[in-house]
Amino acid sequence: MFRLKALACALLLVGPASVSSISSLWTRDLDSFVAAERARAVQGILDNIGASGELAQGAEPGIVVASPSKANPNYFYTWTRDAALTIRTLIDEFIDGDMALQSYIDDYITAQAILQTVANPSGTLATGAGLGEPKEEKDGSSFFTLQSQHRALAQGSQVAKKLGLTCTSCDSQAAEVLCFLQSFWNGEYIVANINTSGGRSGKDANTILGPISDFDIDAYCDGPTFQPCNSKSLANFKVVIDSFRDIYDINSGIAAGQAVAIGRYAEDVYFGGQPWYLCTLAAAEFLYGAVAQWTARQELTVDVMSLAFFAEIYPAVTPRLYRAGDSNSPFFQIMRAVTAYADGFVGTVEKYIPANGSMSEQFDRNTGMPLSAYDLTWSFASFVTMAQRRSGQYPQSWSSRQASAPPDICSSTSAQGFYAPATAAGAPSSDESCTVPVLFRVNASTYVGQDIFLIGNDSALGNWDLANADPLNPGNYTSERPLWYVSVELPAAETVSYKYTRRESDMSYTYEMGNRTLTVPACGDSGLTEEDAWEEN
Repeated sequence: MFRLKALACALLLVGPASVSSISSLWTRDLDSFVAAERARAVQGILDNIGASGELAQGAEPGIVVASPSKANPNYFYTWTRDAALTIRTLIDEFIDGDMALQSYIDDYITAQAILQTVANPSGTLATGAGLGEPKEEKDGSSFFTLQSQHRALAQGSQVAKKLGLTCTSCDSQAAEVLCFLQSFWNGEYIVANINTSGGRSGKDANTILGPISDFDIDAYCDGPTFQPCNSKSLANFKVVIDSFRDIYDINSGIAAGQAVAIGRYAEDVYFGGQPWYLCTLAAAEFLYGAVAQWTARQELTVDVMSLAFFAEIYPAVTPRLYRAGDSNSPFFQIMRAVTAYADGFVGTVEKYIPANGSMSEQFDRNTGMPLSAYDLTWSFASFVTMAQRRSGQYPQSWSSRQASAPPDICSSTSAQGFYAPATAAGAPSSDESCTVPVLFRVNASTYVGQDIFLIGNDSALGNWDLANADPLNPGNYTSERPLWYVSVELPAAETVSYKYTRRESDMSYTYEMGNRTLTVPACGDSGLTEEDAWEEN
Protein backbone atom coordinates (compact mmCIF):
# COMPACT_ATOMS: atom_id res chain seq x y z
CA MET A 1 0.00 0.00 0.00
CA PHE A 2 1.36 3.43 -0.79
CA ARG A 3 0.22 7.04 -0.80
CA LEU A 4 0.49 9.79 -3.38
CA LYS A 5 -0.38 12.40 -0.77
CA ALA A 6 -0.91 12.38 2.98
CA LEU A 7 -4.27 12.50 4.65
CA ALA A 8 -4.40 15.99 6.11
CA CYS A 9 -7.29 15.62 8.53
CA ALA A 10 -7.35 13.92 11.92
CA LEU A 11 -9.82 11.09 12.39
CA LEU A 12 -12.76 11.66 14.69
CA LEU A 13 -14.98 8.88 15.98
CA VAL A 14 -18.67 9.74 16.14
CA GLY A 15 -21.49 8.13 18.09
CA PRO A 16 -23.13 4.72 17.69
CA ALA A 17 -25.26 3.74 14.70
CA SER A 18 -28.97 4.53 14.56
CA VAL A 19 -31.83 4.72 12.09
CA SER A 20 -33.21 7.87 13.66
CA SER A 21 -34.46 10.64 11.40
CA ILE A 22 -32.11 13.14 9.83
CA SER A 23 -32.50 15.79 12.49
CA SER A 24 -29.21 17.46 11.65
CA LEU A 25 -26.72 17.02 8.83
CA TRP A 26 -22.97 17.39 8.61
CA THR A 27 -21.99 21.04 8.29
CA ARG A 28 -18.19 20.70 8.24
CA ASP A 29 -16.04 21.07 5.16
CA LEU A 30 -15.76 17.97 3.01
CA ASP A 31 -12.25 17.01 4.18
CA SER A 32 -13.33 17.01 7.82
CA PHE A 33 -16.50 15.10 7.01
CA VAL A 34 -14.60 12.39 5.12
CA ALA A 35 -12.04 12.01 7.92
CA ALA A 36 -14.71 11.72 10.61
CA GLU A 37 -17.01 9.40 8.65
CA ARG A 38 -14.12 7.18 7.60
CA ALA A 39 -13.35 6.42 11.24
CA ARG A 40 -17.06 5.92 11.92
CA ALA A 41 -17.30 3.57 8.92
CA VAL A 42 -14.36 1.41 10.03
CA GLN A 43 -15.98 1.04 13.44
CA GLY A 44 -19.30 0.29 11.75
CA ILE A 45 -17.65 -2.60 9.90
CA LEU A 46 -16.09 -4.00 13.08
CA ASP A 47 -19.42 -3.76 14.92
CA ASN A 48 -20.89 -6.11 12.28
CA ILE A 49 -18.25 -8.85 12.55
CA GLY A 50 -18.70 -11.76 14.97
CA ALA A 51 -18.12 -12.65 17.64
CA SER A 52 -16.98 -9.43 19.32
CA GLY A 53 -18.90 -6.99 17.11
CA GLU A 54 -21.37 -4.96 19.14
CA LEU A 55 -24.12 -5.48 16.54
CA ALA A 56 -23.18 -9.04 15.51
CA GLN A 57 -23.94 -10.88 18.74
CA GLY A 58 -24.56 -14.56 18.02
CA ALA A 59 -22.37 -14.66 14.91
CA GLU A 60 -19.29 -16.87 14.95
CA PRO A 61 -15.82 -15.24 14.98
CA GLY A 62 -14.93 -13.83 11.57
CA ILE A 63 -18.46 -13.94 10.17
CA VAL A 64 -19.28 -10.63 8.46
CA VAL A 65 -22.95 -9.82 8.98
CA ALA A 66 -24.57 -7.88 6.14
CA SER A 67 -26.52 -5.72 8.58
CA PRO A 68 -27.80 -6.02 12.14
CA SER A 69 -31.32 -5.43 10.74
CA LYS A 70 -33.50 -8.46 11.56
CA ALA A 71 -36.82 -7.22 10.19
CA ASN A 72 -38.04 -5.26 7.18
CA PRO A 73 -35.66 -6.42 5.82
CA ASN A 74 -33.90 -9.24 7.61
CA TYR A 75 -30.23 -8.87 6.62
CA PHE A 76 -28.74 -10.74 9.57
CA TYR A 77 -26.94 -13.04 7.13
CA THR A 78 -23.46 -13.31 5.69
CA TRP A 79 -22.99 -13.07 1.92
CA THR A 80 -19.75 -14.32 0.42
CA ARG A 81 -19.17 -11.50 -2.06
CA ASP A 82 -20.06 -8.65 0.29
CA ALA A 83 -18.03 -10.15 3.12
CA ALA A 84 -14.99 -10.59 0.88
CA LEU A 85 -15.17 -6.99 -0.34
CA THR A 86 -15.44 -5.82 3.26
CA ILE A 87 -12.44 -7.83 4.46
CA ARG A 88 -10.37 -6.64 1.49
CA THR A 89 -11.09 -3.12 2.72
CA LEU A 90 -9.82 -4.04 6.18
CA ILE A 91 -6.75 -5.72 4.68
CA ASP A 92 -5.90 -2.46 2.89
CA GLU A 93 -6.30 -0.58 6.19
CA PHE A 94 -4.11 -3.18 7.91
CA ILE A 95 -1.37 -2.87 5.28
CA ASP A 96 -1.56 0.89 5.70
CA GLY A 97 -0.73 0.57 9.39
CA ASP A 98 -3.80 -0.41 11.42
CA MET A 99 -2.30 -3.52 13.01
CA ALA A 100 -5.28 -4.00 15.34
CA LEU A 101 -7.24 -5.40 12.38
CA GLN A 102 -5.15 -8.57 12.05
CA SER A 103 -7.30 -10.63 14.41
CA TYR A 104 -10.43 -9.81 12.37
CA ILE A 105 -8.67 -10.89 9.18
CA ASP A 106 -7.41 -14.14 10.74
CA ASP A 107 -10.87 -14.96 12.09
CA TYR A 108 -12.40 -14.30 8.66
CA ILE A 109 -10.03 -16.78 6.99
CA THR A 110 -10.98 -19.53 9.44
CA ALA A 111 -14.68 -18.68 9.21
CA GLN A 112 -14.62 -18.89 5.41
CA ALA A 113 -12.80 -22.21 5.46
CA ILE A 114 -15.60 -23.60 7.62
CA LEU A 115 -18.44 -21.82 5.83
CA GLN A 116 -17.47 -23.23 2.44
CA THR A 117 -18.22 -26.74 3.71
CA VAL A 118 -21.80 -25.79 4.62
CA ALA A 119 -24.49 -26.65 2.05
CA ASN A 120 -26.43 -23.60 0.83
CA PRO A 121 -29.03 -22.76 -1.85
CA SER A 122 -26.28 -22.11 -4.42
CA GLY A 123 -24.74 -25.57 -4.12
CA THR A 124 -22.46 -27.71 -2.00
CA LEU A 125 -18.76 -28.27 -1.59
CA ALA A 126 -18.90 -31.51 -3.60
CA THR A 127 -20.08 -29.61 -6.70
CA GLY A 128 -17.57 -26.78 -6.31
CA ALA A 129 -20.49 -24.41 -5.75
CA GLY A 130 -20.10 -24.02 -2.01
CA LEU A 131 -19.24 -20.34 -2.05
CA GLY A 132 -22.85 -19.28 -1.65
CA GLU A 133 -22.83 -16.50 -4.22
CA PRO A 134 -25.84 -14.12 -4.45
CA LYS A 135 -28.75 -16.07 -5.91
CA GLU A 136 -29.88 -13.22 -8.14
CA GLU A 137 -26.74 -13.76 -10.23
CA LYS A 138 -27.19 -17.49 -10.81
CA ASP A 139 -28.76 -16.92 -14.23
CA GLY A 140 -27.17 -15.05 -17.11
CA SER A 141 -23.70 -13.51 -17.11
CA SER A 142 -22.75 -10.58 -14.88
CA PHE A 143 -20.10 -8.03 -15.89
CA PHE A 144 -19.15 -7.37 -12.27
CA THR A 145 -18.84 -11.09 -11.52
CA LEU A 146 -16.81 -11.85 -14.67
CA GLN A 147 -14.49 -8.92 -14.04
CA SER A 148 -13.83 -10.14 -10.50
CA GLN A 149 -13.32 -13.72 -11.72
CA HIS A 150 -10.71 -12.56 -14.22
CA ARG A 151 -8.72 -10.77 -11.55
CA ALA A 152 -8.92 -13.79 -9.23
CA LEU A 153 -7.59 -16.10 -11.94
CA ALA A 154 -4.81 -13.67 -12.90
CA GLN A 155 -3.74 -13.27 -9.28
CA GLY A 156 -3.97 -17.03 -8.74
CA SER A 157 -1.46 -17.51 -11.52
CA GLN A 158 0.86 -14.92 -9.99
CA VAL A 159 0.67 -16.52 -6.54
CA ALA A 160 1.50 -19.90 -8.07
CA LYS A 161 4.60 -18.47 -9.73
CA LYS A 162 5.78 -16.90 -6.48
CA LEU A 163 5.47 -20.34 -4.86
CA GLY A 164 7.48 -21.94 -7.67
CA LEU A 165 4.38 -23.57 -9.11
CA THR A 166 2.29 -23.19 -12.23
CA CYS A 167 -1.43 -22.73 -12.72
CA THR A 168 -1.94 -23.46 -16.39
CA SER A 169 -5.70 -23.45 -16.04
CA CYS A 170 -5.57 -20.02 -14.37
CA ASP A 171 -3.77 -18.62 -17.40
CA SER A 172 -5.96 -20.26 -20.03
CA GLN A 173 -9.26 -19.50 -18.36
CA ALA A 174 -8.28 -15.94 -17.39
CA ALA A 175 -7.64 -15.14 -21.04
CA GLU A 176 -11.00 -16.59 -22.10
CA VAL A 177 -12.87 -14.77 -19.32
CA LEU A 178 -11.21 -11.51 -20.38
CA CYS A 179 -12.19 -12.21 -23.98
CA PHE A 180 -15.81 -12.82 -22.99
CA LEU A 181 -15.77 -9.64 -20.90
CA GLN A 182 -15.34 -7.56 -24.05
CA SER A 183 -18.78 -8.71 -25.30
CA PHE A 184 -20.54 -6.66 -22.60
CA TRP A 185 -19.66 -3.44 -24.46
CA ASN A 186 -22.49 -2.61 -26.89
CA GLY A 187 -20.86 0.38 -28.57
CA GLU A 188 -22.40 2.93 -26.20
CA TYR A 189 -22.14 1.48 -22.70
CA ILE A 190 -21.38 -1.69 -20.75
CA VAL A 191 -24.42 -3.96 -20.45
CA ALA A 192 -24.45 -5.17 -16.85
CA ASN A 193 -25.99 -8.61 -17.49
CA ILE A 194 -26.19 -10.57 -20.72
CA ASN A 195 -27.63 -13.96 -21.70
CA THR A 196 -30.70 -13.20 -19.63
CA SER A 197 -34.09 -11.75 -20.47
CA GLY A 198 -34.60 -9.54 -17.46
CA GLY A 199 -36.31 -6.76 -19.43
CA ARG A 200 -33.79 -4.14 -18.27
CA SER A 201 -31.62 -1.74 -20.26
CA GLY A 202 -28.40 -3.03 -18.69
CA LYS A 203 -27.46 0.46 -17.47
CA ASP A 204 -26.42 -0.53 -13.99
CA ALA A 205 -24.15 0.66 -11.17
CA ASN A 206 -22.52 -2.79 -11.21
CA THR A 207 -20.57 -1.59 -14.26
CA ILE A 208 -19.05 1.07 -12.00
CA LEU A 209 -18.51 -1.30 -9.07
CA GLY A 210 -16.59 -3.66 -11.35
CA PRO A 211 -13.86 -1.21 -12.44
CA ILE A 212 -13.26 0.04 -8.87
CA SER A 213 -13.03 -3.53 -7.59
CA ASP A 214 -10.52 -4.31 -10.36
CA PHE A 215 -8.61 -1.04 -9.89
CA ASP A 216 -4.87 -1.23 -10.57
CA ILE A 217 -2.82 1.95 -10.25
CA ASP A 218 -0.34 0.52 -12.75
CA ALA A 219 -2.85 -0.75 -15.35
CA TYR A 220 -2.93 0.29 -18.99
CA CYS A 221 -5.78 2.74 -19.55
CA ASP A 222 -6.31 1.38 -23.06
CA GLY A 223 -6.11 -2.25 -21.90
CA PRO A 224 -8.98 -4.78 -21.89
CA THR A 225 -9.63 -4.85 -18.11
CA PHE A 226 -12.04 -1.85 -18.09
CA GLN A 227 -10.10 0.28 -15.61
CA PRO A 228 -11.64 3.59 -14.42
CA CYS A 229 -9.33 5.53 -16.78
CA ASN A 230 -10.44 3.47 -19.79
CA SER A 231 -12.43 5.34 -22.49
CA LYS A 232 -15.19 2.70 -22.57
CA SER A 233 -15.49 2.82 -18.78
CA LEU A 234 -15.76 6.63 -18.88
CA ALA A 235 -18.39 6.59 -21.62
CA ASN A 236 -20.31 4.00 -19.62
CA PHE A 237 -19.99 6.10 -16.46
CA LYS A 238 -21.76 9.02 -18.11
CA VAL A 239 -24.56 6.81 -19.46
CA VAL A 240 -25.17 5.15 -16.08
CA ILE A 241 -25.10 8.41 -14.10
CA ASP A 242 -27.41 10.13 -16.60
CA SER A 243 -29.93 7.29 -16.25
CA PHE A 244 -30.61 8.46 -12.67
CA ARG A 245 -30.78 12.22 -13.22
CA ASP A 246 -34.50 12.46 -13.90
CA ILE A 247 -35.99 9.62 -11.86
CA TYR A 248 -35.33 10.80 -8.29
CA ASP A 249 -36.91 13.95 -6.87
CA ILE A 250 -33.80 14.69 -4.83
CA ASN A 251 -31.87 15.01 -8.12
CA SER A 252 -34.30 17.59 -9.49
CA GLY A 253 -32.69 20.75 -10.80
CA ILE A 254 -29.13 19.39 -10.76
CA ALA A 255 -27.40 20.26 -14.03
CA ALA A 256 -25.65 17.82 -16.35
CA GLY A 257 -22.07 17.24 -15.30
CA GLN A 258 -22.94 17.65 -11.63
CA ALA A 259 -23.11 14.80 -9.13
CA VAL A 260 -26.46 13.19 -8.30
CA ALA A 261 -27.75 10.37 -6.11
CA ILE A 262 -27.26 6.94 -7.69
CA GLY A 263 -29.15 3.66 -7.28
CA ARG A 264 -28.61 0.18 -8.69
CA TYR A 265 -30.48 0.59 -11.97
CA ALA A 266 -33.33 2.77 -13.17
CA GLU A 267 -35.83 -0.10 -13.40
CA ASP A 268 -35.21 -1.22 -9.79
CA VAL A 269 -38.38 -1.82 -7.75
CA TYR A 270 -36.82 -3.21 -4.56
CA PHE A 271 -37.99 -0.97 -1.68
CA GLY A 272 -39.50 1.29 -4.34
CA GLY A 273 -36.29 1.71 -6.33
CA GLN A 274 -34.23 4.12 -4.24
CA PRO A 275 -30.71 5.61 -4.32
CA TRP A 276 -28.02 3.55 -2.58
CA TYR A 277 -25.20 4.97 -0.48
CA LEU A 278 -22.68 2.45 -1.79
CA CYS A 279 -23.55 3.13 -5.44
CA THR A 280 -23.23 6.90 -5.02
CA LEU A 281 -19.91 6.44 -3.21
CA ALA A 282 -18.76 4.06 -5.96
CA ALA A 283 -19.19 6.86 -8.49
CA ALA A 284 -16.85 9.05 -6.43
CA GLU A 285 -14.31 6.27 -5.99
CA PHE A 286 -14.36 5.54 -9.72
CA LEU A 287 -13.45 9.15 -10.52
CA TYR A 288 -10.75 9.42 -7.85
CA GLY A 289 -9.24 6.21 -9.23
CA ALA A 290 -9.23 7.55 -12.79
CA VAL A 291 -7.49 10.75 -11.68
CA ALA A 292 -4.86 8.69 -9.85
CA GLN A 293 -4.18 6.58 -12.94
CA TRP A 294 -3.82 9.61 -15.23
CA THR A 295 -1.64 11.40 -12.69
CA ALA A 296 0.60 8.35 -12.31
CA ARG A 297 1.13 8.36 -16.08
CA GLN A 298 1.30 12.16 -16.38
CA GLU A 299 -0.89 11.98 -19.45
CA LEU A 300 -4.48 11.57 -20.57
CA THR A 301 -5.93 10.65 -23.94
CA VAL A 302 -9.36 12.02 -24.76
CA ASP A 303 -10.92 10.25 -27.74
CA VAL A 304 -14.27 10.28 -29.46
CA MET A 305 -15.56 7.60 -27.13
CA SER A 306 -14.81 9.49 -23.90
CA LEU A 307 -15.36 13.02 -25.24
CA ALA A 308 -18.96 13.35 -24.00
CA PHE A 309 -17.88 12.50 -20.46
CA PHE A 310 -15.17 15.17 -20.38
CA ALA A 311 -17.15 17.84 -22.26
CA GLU A 312 -19.73 18.16 -19.48
CA ILE A 313 -17.15 18.94 -16.81
CA TYR A 314 -14.46 20.68 -18.93
CA PRO A 315 -16.13 22.30 -21.96
CA ALA A 316 -12.83 23.33 -23.58
CA VAL A 317 -11.78 19.72 -24.06
CA THR A 318 -10.98 18.33 -27.52
CA PRO A 319 -10.00 14.79 -28.59
CA ARG A 320 -6.22 14.66 -28.18
CA LEU A 321 -3.37 13.64 -25.90
CA TYR A 322 -2.95 15.84 -22.83
CA ARG A 323 0.41 15.78 -21.07
CA ALA A 324 1.10 17.12 -17.62
CA GLY A 325 2.65 20.59 -17.55
CA ASP A 326 2.54 23.27 -14.90
CA SER A 327 -0.34 23.45 -12.45
CA ASN A 328 -2.41 25.55 -14.86
CA SER A 329 -1.93 23.27 -17.85
CA PRO A 330 -5.09 21.80 -19.44
CA PHE A 331 -4.09 18.39 -18.03
CA PHE A 332 -4.26 19.58 -14.44
CA GLN A 333 -7.35 21.66 -15.11
CA ILE A 334 -9.07 18.45 -16.24
CA MET A 335 -7.75 16.62 -13.16
CA ARG A 336 -9.26 19.28 -10.92
CA ALA A 337 -12.56 19.17 -12.81
CA VAL A 338 -12.85 15.38 -12.46
CA THR A 339 -11.88 15.57 -8.78
CA ALA A 340 -14.53 18.23 -8.15
CA TYR A 341 -17.06 15.98 -9.88
CA ALA A 342 -16.06 13.13 -7.56
CA ASP A 343 -16.32 15.39 -4.51
CA GLY A 344 -19.87 16.17 -5.59
CA PHE A 345 -20.91 12.53 -5.14
CA VAL A 346 -19.34 12.50 -1.68
CA GLY A 347 -21.20 15.70 -0.91
CA THR A 348 -24.44 14.05 -1.99
CA VAL A 349 -23.87 11.22 0.47
CA GLU A 350 -22.89 13.71 3.17
CA LYS A 351 -26.19 15.49 2.68
CA TYR A 352 -28.20 12.35 3.41
CA ILE A 353 -26.19 10.73 6.23
CA PRO A 354 -27.59 11.30 9.75
CA ALA A 355 -25.38 13.30 12.09
CA ASN A 356 -24.36 10.14 13.96
CA GLY A 357 -22.75 8.73 10.80
CA SER A 358 -25.00 5.70 10.41
CA MET A 359 -25.27 4.39 6.86
CA SER A 360 -28.27 2.36 5.74
CA GLU A 361 -28.54 0.48 2.46
CA GLN A 362 -30.66 3.12 0.70
CA PHE A 363 -32.09 6.61 1.10
CA ASP A 364 -35.47 7.92 -0.02
CA ARG A 365 -35.66 9.22 -3.60
CA ASN A 366 -38.01 12.02 -2.50
CA THR A 367 -36.86 13.02 0.99
CA GLY A 368 -33.36 11.56 1.39
CA MET A 369 -34.34 9.71 4.57
CA PRO A 370 -32.42 6.45 5.26
CA LEU A 371 -34.26 3.32 4.13
CA SER A 372 -34.00 -0.48 4.18
CA ALA A 373 -31.36 -2.27 6.26
CA TYR A 374 -29.58 0.02 8.69
CA ASP A 375 -25.82 0.07 9.38
CA LEU A 376 -25.17 -1.86 6.16
CA THR A 377 -21.65 -3.28 6.22
CA TRP A 378 -21.06 -2.78 2.49
CA SER A 379 -22.14 0.87 2.79
CA PHE A 380 -19.49 1.40 5.46
CA ALA A 381 -16.87 -0.47 3.41
CA SER A 382 -17.65 1.60 0.31
CA PHE A 383 -17.08 4.78 2.28
CA VAL A 384 -13.70 3.55 3.50
CA THR A 385 -12.48 2.58 0.02
CA MET A 386 -13.71 5.90 -1.38
CA ALA A 387 -11.82 7.73 1.38
CA GLN A 388 -8.70 5.66 0.65
CA ARG A 389 -8.72 6.71 -3.00
CA ARG A 390 -9.53 10.35 -2.16
CA SER A 391 -6.57 10.55 0.22
CA GLY A 392 -4.18 8.99 -2.28
CA GLN A 393 -4.12 5.53 -0.70
CA TYR A 394 -4.07 2.70 -3.24
CA PRO A 395 -3.51 -1.06 -3.09
CA GLN A 396 -0.35 -2.39 -4.64
CA SER A 397 -0.68 -3.28 -8.30
CA TRP A 398 -2.17 -6.70 -9.00
CA SER A 399 0.03 -6.86 -12.12
CA SER A 400 -2.80 -6.47 -14.60
CA ARG A 401 -0.18 -5.63 -17.24
CA GLN A 402 1.25 -9.14 -16.92
CA ALA A 403 -2.11 -10.90 -17.18
CA SER A 404 -2.61 -13.16 -20.19
CA ALA A 405 -3.99 -11.23 -23.15
CA PRO A 406 -7.41 -12.26 -24.48
CA PRO A 407 -7.45 -14.25 -27.72
CA ASP A 408 -8.82 -12.67 -30.90
CA ILE A 409 -11.71 -15.13 -30.90
CA CYS A 410 -13.31 -16.34 -27.68
CA SER A 411 -13.74 -20.08 -27.05
CA SER A 412 -16.13 -21.88 -24.74
CA THR A 413 -13.55 -23.70 -22.68
CA SER A 414 -13.36 -25.08 -19.18
CA ALA A 415 -10.75 -26.60 -16.90
CA GLN A 416 -11.32 -29.54 -14.60
CA GLY A 417 -10.09 -28.98 -11.08
CA PHE A 418 -10.74 -30.24 -7.60
CA TYR A 419 -12.22 -28.66 -4.52
CA ALA A 420 -11.64 -29.83 -0.98
CA PRO A 421 -12.10 -28.44 2.52
CA ALA A 422 -9.33 -26.08 3.66
CA THR A 423 -8.59 -28.16 6.74
CA ALA A 424 -5.30 -26.35 7.38
CA ALA A 425 -7.31 -23.16 7.87
CA GLY A 426 -9.74 -24.79 10.29
CA ALA A 427 -12.36 -26.39 8.04
CA PRO A 428 -13.78 -29.76 9.07
CA SER A 429 -13.22 -32.75 6.81
CA SER A 430 -16.13 -33.17 4.41
CA ASP A 431 -17.97 -36.48 4.11
CA GLU A 432 -20.93 -35.16 2.14
CA SER A 433 -22.47 -37.36 -0.51
CA CYS A 434 -22.54 -36.38 -4.15
CA THR A 435 -25.33 -34.41 -5.78
CA VAL A 436 -27.14 -34.57 -9.11
CA PRO A 437 -28.45 -31.60 -11.11
CA VAL A 438 -32.25 -31.44 -11.40
CA LEU A 439 -33.80 -29.03 -13.89
CA PHE A 440 -37.23 -27.87 -12.74
CA ARG A 441 -39.49 -26.58 -15.53
CA VAL A 442 -43.00 -25.34 -14.79
CA ASN A 443 -45.68 -23.78 -16.97
CA ALA A 444 -46.99 -20.87 -14.88
CA SER A 445 -48.78 -17.92 -16.43
CA THR A 446 -47.86 -14.65 -14.72
CA TYR A 447 -48.37 -10.92 -15.04
CA VAL A 448 -45.78 -8.13 -14.87
CA GLY A 449 -44.45 -7.90 -11.31
CA GLN A 450 -45.06 -11.57 -10.47
CA ASP A 451 -42.26 -14.12 -10.03
CA ILE A 452 -42.15 -17.89 -9.47
CA PHE A 453 -40.05 -19.56 -6.75
CA LEU A 454 -39.22 -23.17 -5.87
CA ILE A 455 -39.25 -24.33 -2.26
CA GLY A 456 -38.86 -27.73 -0.61
CA ASN A 457 -37.56 -29.89 2.22
CA ASP A 458 -33.85 -29.87 1.25
CA SER A 459 -31.34 -27.13 2.06
CA ALA A 460 -30.85 -26.58 -1.67
CA LEU A 461 -34.60 -25.89 -1.86
CA GLY A 462 -34.62 -23.57 1.13
CA ASN A 463 -35.88 -26.05 3.74
CA TRP A 464 -39.38 -24.61 3.29
CA ASP A 465 -38.07 -21.13 4.18
CA LEU A 466 -39.24 -18.52 1.65
CA ALA A 467 -36.20 -16.39 2.40
CA ASN A 468 -34.05 -19.14 0.85
CA ALA A 469 -36.39 -20.22 -1.95
CA ASP A 470 -34.93 -20.65 -5.44
CA PRO A 471 -36.07 -18.01 -7.97
CA LEU A 472 -37.02 -19.41 -11.37
CA ASN A 473 -35.91 -17.87 -14.66
CA PRO A 474 -38.54 -16.65 -17.16
CA GLY A 475 -35.95 -16.44 -19.95
CA ASN A 476 -37.89 -18.79 -22.25
CA TYR A 477 -41.37 -17.52 -21.31
CA THR A 478 -43.80 -17.01 -24.20
CA SER A 479 -47.55 -16.56 -24.44
CA GLU A 480 -47.76 -20.07 -25.91
CA ARG A 481 -45.41 -21.62 -23.33
CA PRO A 482 -45.27 -19.66 -20.01
CA LEU A 483 -42.12 -21.51 -18.95
CA TRP A 484 -40.16 -20.82 -15.77
CA TYR A 485 -37.10 -22.90 -14.94
CA VAL A 486 -34.21 -23.39 -12.52
CA SER A 487 -31.48 -26.01 -12.08
CA VAL A 488 -30.74 -27.21 -8.53
CA GLU A 489 -28.13 -29.65 -7.21
CA LEU A 490 -29.90 -32.21 -5.01
CA PRO A 491 -28.53 -35.14 -2.94
CA ALA A 492 -28.22 -38.27 -5.06
CA ALA A 493 -30.79 -41.07 -4.58
CA GLU A 494 -32.86 -39.02 -2.13
CA THR A 495 -36.62 -38.43 -2.28
CA VAL A 496 -37.47 -34.76 -1.86
CA SER A 497 -40.70 -32.82 -1.46
CA TYR A 498 -41.22 -29.48 -3.17
CA LYS A 499 -43.76 -27.01 -4.53
CA TYR A 500 -43.89 -23.76 -6.47
CA THR A 501 -44.93 -20.40 -5.05
CA ARG A 502 -45.79 -17.16 -6.82
CA ARG A 503 -44.56 -13.84 -5.46
CA GLU A 504 -47.09 -11.12 -6.17
CA SER A 505 -46.27 -7.51 -7.04
CA ASP A 506 -47.05 -6.51 -3.43
CA MET A 507 -44.37 -9.02 -2.25
CA SER A 508 -46.95 -11.46 -0.82
CA TYR A 509 -46.79 -15.14 -1.80
CA THR A 510 -49.35 -17.53 -3.25
CA TYR A 511 -48.63 -21.27 -2.97
CA GLU A 512 -49.80 -23.79 -5.50
CA MET A 513 -52.00 -26.65 -4.30
CA GLY A 514 -50.33 -29.61 -2.59
CA ASN A 515 -46.73 -30.81 -2.37
CA ARG A 516 -44.85 -32.66 -5.10
CA THR A 517 -42.20 -35.36 -4.69
CA LEU A 518 -39.39 -36.71 -6.83
CA THR A 519 -36.59 -39.20 -6.43
CA VAL A 520 -33.16 -37.89 -7.37
CA PRO A 521 -31.11 -40.23 -9.62
CA ALA A 522 -28.15 -42.13 -8.22
CA CYS A 523 -24.69 -40.65 -7.86
CA GLY A 524 -22.96 -40.27 -11.21
CA ASP A 525 -26.16 -39.68 -13.18
CA SER A 526 -26.01 -36.80 -15.65
CA GLY A 527 -29.18 -35.24 -14.26
CA LEU A 528 -32.97 -35.13 -14.33
CA THR A 529 -35.52 -32.77 -15.93
CA GLU A 530 -38.81 -32.37 -14.07
CA GLU A 531 -41.70 -31.03 -16.18
CA ASP A 532 -44.54 -29.49 -14.16
CA ALA A 533 -47.58 -27.26 -14.57
CA TRP A 534 -48.76 -24.77 -11.97
CA GLU A 535 -51.66 -26.07 -9.89
CA GLU A 536 -53.81 -23.21 -8.65
CA ASN A 537 -54.76 -23.50 -5.01
